[in-house]
Amino acid sequence: MSLEQGDSRDEEADPFDAFRQFFALERDVIVLSAAMFAFSLGFQMTNRYMAEYMSALGATAIVIGLFGTFGNVISALYPYPGGAISDRIGSRYALTAFGLCSTLGFGVWLAAPLFADVSVGPTSLAIVAVFVGLILAQAWKSFGLGATYAIVKQAVPPSQLAAGFASTETFRRTAFLVGPLIAAALFFPFGSGDTDVRIAFQLILIVALVFGVLGTLVQHFLYEAEEDSFGKEFEGVSQILTDLRAMPDELRPLLIGDTLVRFSNGMVYVFFVIVVTRFLGVGLSLSLPAVGTVDLSPQSYFGLLLGLEMLVALLVMIPASKAAERVGLKPVVALGFGVYAIFPILLINAPESAAALAVLFAFSGLRFAGLPAHKALIVGPAEQGAGGRVTGTYYLLRNLIVIPSAALGGLIWEGFSNPLTGEAVLAGSPALAFAIATVIGLIGTAYFLLFGEEFEAYR
Repeated sequence: MSLEQGDSRDEEADPFDAFRQFFALERDVIVLSAAMFAFSLGFQMTNRYMAEYMSALGATAIVIGLFGTFGNVISALYPYPGGAISDRIGSRYALTAFGLCSTLGFGVWLAAPLFADVSVGPTSLAIVAVFVGLILAQAWKSFGLGATYAIVKQAVPPSQLAAGFASTETFRRTAFLVGPLIAAALFFPFGSGDTDVRIAFQLILIVALVFGVLGTLVQHFLYEAEEDSFGKEFEGVSQILTDLRAMPDELRPLLIGDTLVRFSNGMVYVFFVIVVTRFLGVGLSLSLPAVGTVDLSPQSYFGLLLGLEMLVALLVMIPASKAAERVGLKPVVALGFGVYAIFPILLINAPESAAALAVLFAFSGLRFAGLPAHKALIVGPAEQGAGGRVTGTYYLLRNLIVIPSAALGGLIWEGFSNPLTGEAVLAGSPALAFAIATVIGLIGTAYFLLFGEEFEAYR
């Protein structure tokens, strides 16, 4: 499949082509964009609120941290086989299967509260169902990662990779903008109690389920697979070791810096919603003409904050990808890493002010400025037909190391005692968890600035 129907790889990749081709109703672009929009919307609406949903179901901070770590395990294990599968069977069947799994995952999350009264050890079957649902729900996002990278790799020339990724990322991030706004609207009629949170979130899951079904059907029946590139057949564990040894040297400094930054973000990412809704407890009160005063709960306001974050991301990604063609990929990627690093310490120390949080989440949107350039640095050195496997190998290494980050963050957040004596080893401290995360992120950013290499096509 091509992102530029009828265009030569030697022509410039315009980040706005995705929108132009979409409105011109070119089917190959519609299919990729529609599927990307549908699943990104569903996952963004749900995943950013999962800590709040789990808390309403009775989960502790440690369990929420373990959920984040479980997500890291999936993120580590899924991309490599997903990339190998897409290289072997093509993107059409791979993405269709992954989409079906994600849709089923939304359904499992929807049904979870039905089992809230069934105990499973120290927790409930509802919490177990949330973990099981994640195994399925993250399939399109993580299994399909290599397939989507490979599609862009085969569609644009090397010197335009950042712009090509900006094109597809624009569609993804548009869904990331719309999804939280839908969530905010669905939370609006409800209060902040646990029962209200459960009901509102189930409505959100119904919307995600509908979009998952539509995305799966569209990409299966309308996808044109004639231009898919195929790699060699997967040869088992020996193939993984071969691919690890064959990873381009240019990726190694990027991988180290990226891993540290992602570890820092992983420590606290799942708790962002908890900070806004329960730690700070900030909502929004607006006086609107002809309407009067409108009070938004912290849960509803969090959706608006996420929408604001994505609006900034959409505004900066395309200019940043074009700037990368002039100044190189490395400075743009470093900018994104820096924002990732310092956001946690800023958030946990933010005043209990709706305006202050709005400014902070707008700033957070700048971290996405480096995302297209980051993807170009990852897939750029790969040989044609191996984009999915190189991407999968990169994320396999990064995400394996990041696995314990959320559990560590949850442990520091809630504190823990010596299981033998019962004496407190560490008192719970959200501020400490977020401060440690920022220090690790800054170390990763500095390492990349010192040792990161530029992709040849951008020198």
